[in-house]
Amino acid sequence: MTVKENLELQAKPGEQSIAIEKGIAAFPILGERLMQRAGTMSGGQQQMLSMARAYTQNPRVILVDEGSLGLAPIVVDEIFSFLAGVAAAGAALLIVDQFVARALALATSAYVMTRGEIVFAGTSAELQRSDVFERYLGTHK
Repeated sequence: MTVKENLELQAKPGEQSIAIEKGIAAFPILGERLMQRAGTMSGGQQQMLSMARAYTQNPRVILVDEGSLGLAPIVVDEIFSFLAGVAAAGAALLIVDQFVARALALATSAYVMTRGEIVFAGTSAELQRSDVFERYLGTHK
């Protein structure tokens, strides 16, 4: 399927052009790739398309599982910029990501799990001040 077809697939009947516009607004590179098969794009562009597809539905919640994994730093910046905009527009985000500091910058709440148990629950600021931050996340304060 092409990028265009992927975005149209998410649209409500009769709103395909709106979905395409939203997808391109979220990630402008997709506008240059509308007729390209999604499977032939870079991993970062495929991730952008995946997020744009979810975004076209005006979601109240978006789940992001390792959205930056294996991506070039410039693409990671674009993805986190997009997520910040989505959060600012009022959608809730549930983010699991290797870039803990980037995710916490967007977060109002933070949870740390180990072996299936929650070992910390609080605000992102509280997590960054806690010993859990360094112990479990391997990040120095």
